Amino acid sequence: MTQALRSRLGPKITSYVTLKKALGRRFAAETDVLAHLDRFLVRRRLTAISPSAFTAWSMTLDHLMPTVRRNRMRTVRNFCLYLRRSDHDHFVPDVAGFPARHQAIRPHIFSEAQVSKLLRVATALPSWSTSPLRAAVFRIAIVLLYTTGLRRGELVRLVISDYDVTEKTLLVRRSKFYKSRIVALSKSAEVEMARYLRARRHLPHGADAPLLVTNHGGLKAYSGAGIGVAMHRLFRMAEIRTSTGRVPRTHDLRHTYAVHALLRWYRAGVDVQARLPALAIAMGHVSIASTAYYLPFLEPLAAAASTRFARHCRQIFAASGDRR
Repeated sequence: MTQALRSRLGPKITSYVTLKKALGRRFAAETDVLAHLDRFLVRRRLTAISPSAFTAWSMTLDHLMPTVRRNRMRTVRNFCLYLRRSDHDHFVPDVAGFPARHQAIRPHIFSEAQVSKLLRVATALPSWSTSPLRAAVFRIAIVLLYTTGLRRGELVRLVISDYDVTEKTLLVRRSKFYKSRIVALSKSAEVEMARYLRARRHLPHGADAPLLVTNHGGLKAYSGAGIGVAMHRLFRMAEIRTSTGRVPRTHDLRHTYAVHALLRWYRAGVDVQARLPALAIAMGHVSIASTAYYLPFLEPLAAAASTRFARHCRQIFAASGDRR
């Protein structure tokens, strides 16, 4: 905790935050919410989270968007569930009284043709004084995001030594949930990486030098926001839009990686359930449940599954006809 907690529940909050971080959670935003709750309890001279206390605290969030209010209220509810472990009568807020859940944005799944177009547009980008390897940087960014499912933050944190030239793998260090993982590159991605490293050879290439480099205020790594803005511009240049007419998000390439992997398995007749753990590991998820939550059952996947089911049924009916 960055500041001392002064309410009666302060020690419990500290124990709860310590537990969550020990389990691999960064828990920064949640810690701030609980510190806000602590200050509220001190101001109101409250010693516990009662129904009236929770309602009064929730009213201090009225200036925020409904989704933000809901998330903060859920943070306190989870803390109340923690308190109930040692006090079976402790109050736990009912989520039915929380602001309505927002409609999740449906991810855009890029087609292979759209990915090819993105690569062509990126390759034609002119160099800038602040981005001497602009075309090479954004070509390899698209390749890595699409073929490995990296998160945007994971991509910009890569350094030269994270790429094992011999094994053709990337080391993704302490990402979400403090997990590190090794990601193998495909044959085509290996070729692209070799091409990029040749283009980058005249720039600083020590072990800790950033893989994707910019010259904005001196040679350094791109920021997550910086790469996001540039990718948004690239999507616009490629004239790629979602079904609702908006420009896709960089994160949609991660969704595309996952959905295309599932589609390849369905079309190859592979046991998808048996391969889900491998996909979860590759994407840096803590469990298969996280992968299932992350991957909505999109229409292309449903169509592929239906085709496979129909083929399986035809085999069963044919076999039963032979026995008659």
